[in-house]
Order: sequence, then C-alpha cells, then structure tokens
Amino acid sequence: MSMMFFAGEKPAVPNPREISKKWVRVVFRRRVLIMAILLAQILFLIFLIAGSSRYFHYLSWTLNIISILVGLYILNKKEKPAYKLTWIFLILMFPIFGGILYIIFYVQSNPRTLKRIMSEVDGKTKALFLLPGNSLSSFSAACPEHRSQGYYVQECAGFPVYTRTRAKYLGSGEAFFECVLGELEKAERYIFMEFFILRQGVMLDPIIAILERKARAGLDVRIIYDDLGCFMSLPPNFKKSLKEKGIKCVIFNPFRPILSSLQNNRDHRKIVSIDGKTAFTGGMNLADEYINAINRFGHWKDAAIMITGHAAWSLTLIFLNTWNYYQKERDDFESFYPWKNEPCAEESSGYVQPYADSPVDDENVGEHVYIKIINSAKRYVYINTPYLVVDDNLLSALTLAAKSGVDVRVITPHRWDKWMVAITSRSYYRQLVSSGVKVYEYTSGFNHSKTFVSDDKVATVGTTNLDFRSLYLHFECGVLVYGNSVIEGIKRDFLETLPLCHRITPADCARNALQRIVQDILRLFAPLM
Repeated sequence: MSMMFFAGEKPAVPNPREISKKWVRVVFRRRVLIMAILLAQILFLIFLIAGSSRYFHYLSWTLNIISILVGLYILNKKEKPAYKLTWIFLILMFPIFGGILYIIFYVQSNPRTLKRIMSEVDGKTKALFLLPGNSLSSFSAACPEHRSQGYYVQECAGFPVYTRTRAKYLGSGEAFFECVLGELEKAERYIFMEFFILRQGVMLDPIIAILERKARAGLDVRIIYDDLGCFMSLPPNFKKSLKEKGIKCVIFNPFRPILSSLQNNRDHRKIVSIDGKTAFTGGMNLADEYINAINRFGHWKDAAIMITGHAAWSLTLIFLNTWNYYQKERDDFESFYPWKNEPCAEESSGYVQPYADSPVDDENVGEHVYIKIINSAKRYVYINTPYLVVDDNLLSALTLAAKSGVDVRVITPHRWDKWMVAITSRSYYRQLVSSGVKVYEYTSGFNHSKTFVSDDKVATVGTTNLDFRSLYLHFECGVLVYGNSVIEGIKRDFLETLPLCHRITPADCARNALQRIVQDILRLFAPLM
C-alpha cells in the first residue's frame, strides 16, 4: 500500500522505545504464550518417549501395551469406519506413540462433563420447542415424500417443523449484511448472536455499534463466539470491551494450553436472533472477506437464510441452550417466547424446520439431513460446499443417486483457503465424476456456501460443510424448508453460479503415480483434518 503525505508534512519518526514496548506486547500476547506452552508440552512428550533414559525400556513396553489396548477399544467402538481405519493405521505406524496420541485426541473429542451439562440444559428446553404448536401431522400430509425427514429431525433430533414462518434466501454476504443491519435496528427486547469467527472491520464494527446502542437502551444483548475461531482475529480484551458497552458475552470452549484439554469440538454455528421473531443462519461469519470488503481468495460466494415467525423461536432456543451451558444460573427460557400475549401473524407457503447438530450426542444430524435429501431425490439435487471430504456413507449416497438417473451437481471452490483440504477434496473427484456426479469449481474465487436443494420441494441452508470436522466434531445448525417459495431462489442462485464455474472432466481427474499416492495418504488422514 502506498503512503501519501500532504505538502510540507513529514512522516513521524517512530520512537525506538515505543517500538520495543509494542514488540514486547505482541510477543507476550495470550495467543503467542499459549502456542509456546503447547510446543513445550509436545517437545517434552517426544523427549520422554524417545529419550535414552534408563527407564525408557519399561516405558516403551507400557506404551506398547497401551497402544494394543487402545487398538482393541477402537475396533469395538461404535464409530465411523474412516476414523477407525485412520487410528489403527497410526497405531501400526507408531506403536509407542499412537495409543497415547489417540487418548489425547479422544479426551478432546468426548467431553463427558460438557455432555452432562448439555444434556441437562437441553432436557429443560425440549418441550419448549413446541410452544408454537406441533405441525408434524399436517406436514406429513402435505409433504409425504419428505415425511421421514421431518419425522427424524423432530422426533429423534428434537427440532420441530413449523408453519407460520416466512423464509428469505440471501445469496451473498453483502445481502446478508444489509438485511441484518436493518433487522437489528428493529429489535425491541433482545438480540442474540452466535458466530465462529469475528474480526473487527467494515462488517463487524457497525454491528457492534448497533448492539451497543441497543444495550444502552435496555435490550438484552448477547454474543457467543468460538475462542479458537477468533484466536488470531480478535484482541485479548475483546470480551471486556463488549462488557463495557453493555453487551453480554460468552467465549465458547476457551482455548487452554494443555494437550488433554477439549479443543476439537468448536462452535461453528452462525445465528442471529432478534426478539425470537426473526432469525438468520448460513455460512457467513462477521469478517470483511464475507462481504468482499477485502480480497482473500478472490470473490467470496456465500449464502444465508432469514426466517420470520414461529421457526425463528427454534434458532432462539438453540442459542439459549449454548449460552446456558456456561451459566450457573439458568435462564427462564419461556420468558423469551415472543407470542405469549398475541398470536404470530406471519404466513408461509410451506414448512420450515431449523435444526442443530452436536458432536457430544449420538446423532449426526447434519449428515443425516444431507443423506436423506440425496436419497429422496427423484430429478435433481444441487449442492454448494466449500469442502468435499466425505465418508463412505455420503460418497455412496451421491454416486448411487447419480447412477440412478438423478442430476447430481456439486459446486466447490477453485481457489481454496486450506491447500491440504483442497488436495483431499480433489481426490474424490475421480470417483464422483466416473459415477455421473457433475462436479464444478467456482473459478471466480472461494465458494463458502453450504446449501442443498432438490426437486423444487426441499432445501437446506446452514453451516455444515461436507467434511469430517463439520459433520462429526463441530456444533452446527441449519434450516430445512419444504414446499416453500424460497426454494426457487436457492435453486436459481445455484444455476446462476454455474456459468462462473469450470466443470471437472475425467481429464481433470488424471493424476500421475506420485500425485495419487499423496492424495491416498491425505484421504487416509481426512478424519483428522
């Protein structure tokens, strides 16, 4: 960036002492200190295992036995085969270190204390999701081809299907930003926001300004953000600055510099709830690249959905559940219900079903929603995803649908934010394309949208990527719509994006021996990416 000065004006000469003080502050910032502590622990663990201590012989035997026991445990555990294969391979490769590595990872991925707290909070709110009424019977009659989907998400996952809800599809970060700013201004009682990434700038700053003004006016304003997601994007005192503005804040799963801490399960949800009457979710975080105010990977393509009416209450409760995981004193959840004194006047042309996914229960809701859409497709299924790292279940569903005559199309990015994930994603192209799946890469930049649409009858917009981390490790959410007029907008946006894409051909999938070996290795470790 060039620097310009007015005539006669000289640039200020930096003070060496000020530079020194600034450097010290940077070096000892929380994130640098945490990474240093983590590195020290890793080096110590390696030294302990690989050292030449006289006790190493006994330690080696002990760790080998642990690895054998861990291997037996993995084989008999109810887990995705891909995870089992990855960990068994690691233990075979590193018989001394592998078992301990799994124990560390397992402790991170299975937070029993968090699971107990979540189960307790979720149990208290389960019935409240049905405060607007139970529409499952009318839904089943109106949408018989998707009855099993709606039934599963409501009766098994616990998220009801709603009427009296209007949905609006937002096919870009710019549209989302403009709409959110307008709706925030209308807030009268409370504003709840939950995001994976916050970054100060053109997008976040005006939102914070509105939140501060609303909080000063007496509204209940709350923000949840993921600590690891914001690890390199927010100053350490950001929570304190929000508190000074009257904004309540929870940092989800604070990152701590100990190897056995819970770090893999991140809050990848994006939720805005305004008075329980209006809510948003989708791919957008609150950072400038999402509205193309800065250029990181070319044009940023994203998608979100706004819902007004009964279904907005569901996303409100999903937020409140997460908020109360971190509170000793639980909220009176029912007090936030917006239609206690007057009925909801919103009308809709179909059914709306928000849902959430948690890595600490036994239901892979996001994966099951996607598979049900693919399996029920008769004519077409169109998919937007920034990552395409899937297990055998999703891979089989996609290829079987294509082989059965369904028009299956997937748009992924041409420009990527993670090169290892990009190489791994492209390793699936050969199998998908040879089965008849049409794969496209968005050549204008980075496609961050997460949408499915099928047969003009069902669609979902949400936060769940087609990768292992999003499907099985993160907290996610989305909105299903059935027989709703918004489906046409989701489909149209997909079709209008195709001319900006390159269709992958069999020739594009050709790889030499070395490239195939690299891709095969990366696919083996895909569950850990």
